[in-house]
Amino acid sequence: MDDVFASTFSIVAQDSTKGDLGVAVSSKFLAIGAVTPWGKAGVGAVATQAWINMRYGPLGLAMMEQGLSSQETLESLIAGDPQHAQRQVGLVDSRGQAAAYTGKECHEWAGHLIGEGYACQGNLLVGETVLDAMVRAFEGTTGDLLDRLIKSLEAGQEAGGDRRGRQSAALLVVRKEGGYGGTSDRFVDLRVDDHPAPVTELKRLLKLHKLHFFCSDPQDLLPLDEAVVSELQQMLKKANCYSGPITGKYDQATKKAFWKLAGEENLEERWCEGATIDRVVLEFLRDKFET
Repeated sequence: MDDVFASTFSIVAQDSTKGDLGVAVSSKFLAIGAVTPWGKAGVGAVATQAWINMRYGPLGLAMMEQGLSSQETLESLIAGDPQHAQRQVGLVDSRGQAAAYTGKECHEWAGHLIGEGYACQGNLLVGETVLDAMVRAFEGTTGDLLDRLIKSLEAGQEAGGDRRGRQSAALLVVRKEGGYGGTSDRFVDLRVDDHPAPVTELKRLLKLHKLHFFCSDPQDLLPLDEAVVSELQQMLKKANCYSGPITGKYDQATKKAFWKLAGEENLEERWCEGATIDRVVLEFLRDKFET
């Protein structure tokens, strides 16, 4: 089935510095992340909603990959859809050009706002204030696209969001070879399918995603001095990864045990070959093993 009904609010956007493209969405609809957000690195992002035409996702990306702008793609999608009056869609291309459409038969309140590098859209909302809040949050937040998208979604929810309530949310950000191990373009792909506070839960999942899948910031690398190694050895013992003495020396036995624990906790993306430890990893281990 290609058509489903899902009132929702979303934002599609592009990061002009890093080239990231993404969609953040929330709705009183089960598993909105399975139907609304679409993206392809170096090409564009699409959010299809209201009476969703799921063909808009792959078709829109294919058109933009062929060189059509977001506006040209939008016009082509609408022209080929006899039910377009019931659709809503937002698009952004790799050049940061955004476009959006709200069919005249979408349930009130419905509308969209387009800015530089982004488009916000929603239907069956408590009012236009939802999109106003999303725009202010997105434009007023600095940092990576994924954080700006989450801030925008939070603001939309705080302004009332979907007037029927809350159920699901999703965040999709694509970056060339940005996925796990550099083997895919799905930099962030998180979904909350059924939750009383889906945007809050999505934010929690993003924090976990950063811990497990982001590489270390060089500024966060701490030397494995005697005090830190002693503490690390104690934590490794609690994790049943190390049975040697507490020496404070980062020897091969300790390094091997640390690598084992990093693998068990899915922290390999933050692994350091030298005699350093990621501050984020150290804080996670301290919290987990209560040192």
